[in-house]
Amino acid sequence: MSSQDIPEEKHLPSEQGDAHHGAVAVADDPFADPGMPAHRPRIQDIDEAAAKRSERAVALMFTLSMLATIGFIAAFVTIPVDKIVYIFPIGKVSALNFSLGLTLGLALFLIGAGAVHWARTLMSDVEIADERHAMGASPEVKAKVLADFKAGTDESTIARRPLIRNTMLGALALVPLSGVVILRDLGPLPEKKLRKTLWAKGKLLINDNTNEPLRPEDVLVGSLTFVRPEGLEEDQHDFQTQIAKAALMIVRIQPEDIKDKKELEWSHDGIVAYSKICTHVGCPISLYEQQTHHVLCPCHQSTFDLSDGARVIFGPAGHALPQLRIGVNDEGFLEALGDFDEPVGPAFWERG
Repeated sequence: MSSQDIPEEKHLPSEQGDAHHGAVAVADDPFADPGMPAHRPRIQDIDEAAAKRSERAVALMFTLSMLATIGFIAAFVTIPVDKIVYIFPIGKVSALNFSLGLTLGLALFLIGAGAVHWARTLMSDVEIADERHAMGASPEVKAKVLADFKAGTDESTIARRPLIRNTMLGALALVPLSGVVILRDLGPLPEKKLRKTLWAKGKLLINDNTNEPLRPEDVLVGSLTFVRPEGLEEDQHDFQTQIAKAALMIVRIQPEDIKDKKELEWSHDGIVAYSKICTHVGCPISLYEQQTHHVLCPCHQSTFDLSDGARVIFGPAGHALPQLRIGVNDEGFLEALGDFDEPVGPAFWERG
């Protein structure tokens, strides 16, 4: 191939630099640091009246948040649970749920909106660049951090604007009360309900199997009978709640085999009555050993000696079964002479 056949490279510079085309231009660095933009002051930075308006707006939001929290509590206390209202365009909704959601949502939103407005209009918006540094902070860095924190506090204007500070603290202090009030909705307060049962002086012992009151001669030595208090029927709406505390078991033991003095005094002719509810986790006791007078809880094998005050002889139960003092009325039927002298079932934190 001759030199005439080689195309002329008109647009390429020579290795030494072409006098006609010059050196190749270096392109701009696309990753170059553009630097900080010029700071533009806000109207609040140059006009104190505008700053005061922003301050009042922030304080108003915090104050409305406090009122919304108070509204939440008031709605929780006053609005019935079963009240239904029509809200357009939602339709029929629970008045309580709608009120609680609306007031709590407003309380939280207004705190956030107030904080954002405060930051955007009154706090310093000057951008500061800081170089990366080692993870281990030196004393100088710690001092700088503290100084920066103090500077940030000063720039937040919280010290110079007590109206914002006080209303913000009020809103933040009140809004947790919403969560505290909600705890009340976990259920009715127990009051003395865990300490008392339906047993009272004169209440007859009703056989669970026959639904008839018991006479002493109906209880044989070595037998285990389950009873409930007179007046408690299975068709009552609170039957399960009441029987869970009042369930009773009675056995007949030879008086000379009863070791506990109090148990003997509270019995009638060797017939002793104890709570059927295990003191471990509240399971119903149902197994009885005639020779040893031991009763066994089937859930976790807690074992109680009915001839010795129903004390625990095995298993995880923490204390003995409560005994019910019984006697015989004028008609010859077994009756209670009062309620249990201690709460039945498992221990609870305020048992005392």
